[in-house]
Amino acid sequence: MFQDITGAFKVKELRHKIFLTIIILLLYRLGAYLPVPGIPIDQIQDKMSGMMTSASGLALLNLFSGGALSRVSFFALGIMPYITAQIIMQMMQAVIPSLDALAKEGESGQRKITQYTRYITLGLAVLNAIGYLFLYTSSSYGVSFSEDLPTWASGLILIFTMVVGAMVIMWLGEIITQKGVGNGMSLIIFCNIMAGIPTSITTALQTGDMPTWVLVLTLLAVLIIVPVIIFVERGQRRIPIQYAKRVVGRRIMGGQATYLPVKVNTAGVIPIIFASALLYFPAQISVFFPDAKWLTTVSNAVSSGWINWVLTVLLIVGFAYFYTSMVFNPDDTADQLRKQGGFIPGVRPGQATVNYIKHVINRITLPGALFVAVIAVVPSIIFAFTNNTLLQAFGGTSILIMVGVALDTLTQVQSQLKTHDYSSLFVK
Repeated sequence: MFQDITGAFKVKELRHKIFLTIIILLLYRLGAYLPVPGIPIDQIQDKMSGMMTSASGLALLNLFSGGALSRVSFFALGIMPYITAQIIMQMMQAVIPSLDALAKEGESGQRKITQYTRYITLGLAVLNAIGYLFLYTSSSYGVSFSEDLPTWASGLILIFTMVVGAMVIMWLGEIITQKGVGNGMSLIIFCNIMAGIPTSITTALQTGDMPTWVLVLTLLAVLIIVPVIIFVERGQRRIPIQYAKRVVGRRIMGGQATYLPVKVNTAGVIPIIFASALLYFPAQISVFFPDAKWLTTVSNAVSSGWINWVLTVLLIVGFAYFYTSMVFNPDDTADQLRKQGGFIPGVRPGQATVNYIKHVINRITLPGALFVAVIAVVPSIIFAFTNNTLLQAFGGTSILIMVGVALDTLTQVQSQLKTHDYSSLFVK
């Protein structure tokens, strides 16, 4: 791993991509500290800090915004409007044939899908910003805006600033994906979670609500869990593939034995990100109606407690199957094998091959999804009984996202290194 990292900096093109990614993430973190103009920041932060508890739905929003929400900053909306828009578009592709056909048209189709996603992101960002305006001006907060401007003008400034911030985050994430290293959306979430860890450790030590031995045990548990996550993330089910011999001109092609790798966790961290986004949605809806106590109770119940645990497991398993079916199509795989003269030993080509691949995927996806769900839920259950505040930063969701994103980014670096080494053979 360290050889790949050092080797990446030796390649000029890859080095520029890494530096571009780092600069964009630093700019993002800078925007997370820029306050919204014309807003009484101190007044809002004092009331937000009392609501940013682990039992509050706002805590989930604050986690994925990297603390920007509690600071009422330029990037307070975070990456969640963009993620929610992507979830909506992927679900629409599954139920609307025309969108599914558009997504299969190649680069031009994906460009249109991306454009639709941006429009949905803009709409969601406007709704979220209006919701926060209702929250700040509700009886729970009673925030008074700047006296130099009318109330409606201060509200428009807040909405406009937050919406622009959300669109800038979307733009930064797309730049990382297209011109940097790794997936921009995942790296921004990774950056947000990492930014909250030092603060959580410092707060736990300064407040004295956690003995030192508990902190040490928590860190040891994390060090033990991380290798297990890596082991599962790298796990594969290898389907044997045999290629028949065929004569092409004067040469005999084929006759090789290889395998078709099927990852235990094909969807990676996408299910847990999508599940968190959906569980965050009720908390976002409650922002529109801050005086509706029943809605706040529902959002808090969905964000924590046994209802949250059950929903998290069901959503992660559901999204794991849903996303795997989108990235791994057994019909296309079986058709490609047939065209290339390949077959699975003991399985007839055609529909029998499709059924066999589907059976393998269904069997291998379930344990992978359950593993992700258990890692995500168990720390929350432990927190409910121990009140270990550090688990909010080192929770299963945070660890899974951090490890998964780090592995995906490292895999991309390795693939680009191999591409460079391969092309250098022709340059020489």
